[in-house]
Amino acid sequence: MKKKKYIFTSESVTEGHPDKICDQVSDAILDEIINKDKSARVAVEAMTTRGVLIVVGEITTDCYVEIPDIVRDVVKKAGYTNPAYGMDYESVAVLTSIQEQAKDIAIGVDTGGAGDQGMMFGFAIDETPELMPMPIMIAHKLVKRLAEVRKNKILDYLRPDGKSQVTIEYVDGKPYRVEAVVLSAQHDPDINIEELRDDLYEHVIEYVLKRENIKTDENTKYFINPTGRFVIGGPQADSGVTGRKIMVDTYGGYARHGGGCFSGKDPTKVDRSAAYMARYIAKNIVKAKIAEKCEVQLAYAIGVPEPVAVFIDTFGTGKVPDEKIVEFVKNRFDLSPRGIIEYLELLRPIYRKTACYGHFGREEEGFTWEKCDVVEEFKELLD
Repeated sequence: MKKKKYIFTSESVTEGHPDKICDQVSDAILDEIINKDKSARVAVEAMTTRGVLIVVGEITTDCYVEIPDIVRDVVKKAGYTNPAYGMDYESVAVLTSIQEQAKDIAIGVDTGGAGDQGMMFGFAIDETPELMPMPIMIAHKLVKRLAEVRKNKILDYLRPDGKSQVTIEYVDGKPYRVEAVVLSAQHDPDINIEELRDDLYEHVIEYVLKRENIKTDENTKYFINPTGRFVIGGPQADSGVTGRKIMVDTYGGYARHGGGCFSGKDPTKVDRSAAYMARYIAKNIVKAKIAEKCEVQLAYAIGVPEPVAVFIDTFGTGKVPDEKIVEFVKNRFDLSPRGIIEYLELLRPIYRKTACYGHFGREEEGFTWEKCDVVEEFKELLD
């Protein structure tokens, strides 16, 4: 029988990317508030362009946080420390427009209901140790390594902005080889482009791919700074907005997405908390080897505690019927926003570090939704 082949592509971006600066600002503000007031309601978004960062949204809290200081800390740690970059932490103009959460929304949230309607997805697949799709995991590791060689001055001519893109060839549904890698890194103006390409191949691409132990061959294509020059970047080149990289934050387009972003939202917003819970459930199902891949959908109505729908799809790989898994999940877990918050311990200042390199596949960061601690319970479904 002829083998079925296809290719799939995912991308990631560095912490210096303008959209990611905004995600980090939103989550840094959230962390600072949660650290002081666990009952706060936070929905904060940011926008940035050359030399300016604007913070808007709704915050209801009894505490005070110095938003400009938080913004400057994020901009500094992202690497914008030089006015030549078009933004630097010391001179960036910070504008704010904040109001309280609407009392009509609070009526439903304060009693334990969902902060809005919507559907959220969680996904897991057995093709990587992290139980994540391979294209997005390699893309994340490339930009994380790119930031590492910049910060450690292994390549001291690099600037903060950068992107990766990874295309994997699949054979019969399994990752087989790397079809293509795209890596773009912002750099100082006086670097020779061929030197830069050689350096990025050796210190970033080759470094990561060898550790991932995924096949490359003479047909694998590498596109390193394909335009030949990437000096002007970050907010100087492109405006940034919170929540504009939802595929980077989740599964790289490999799984469905409900459309809501995560950053800047306290966990009463099911866009965030239910997506984390759905990932937790899907990951434990795959880890228990009930299925090779699994997608979980949770849907909510504003002000209503329990989900209006729970849907699980194992794409024909399940060892037990999907309906049986759904019934177990509904009986085992409290899927109300309050129940999820308590179960996953979400009222902690953990969110800033989620804002770069993906919210999933990073158990080493201590993210509770990545734990596989109910595997044995799921295995009982096999009896």
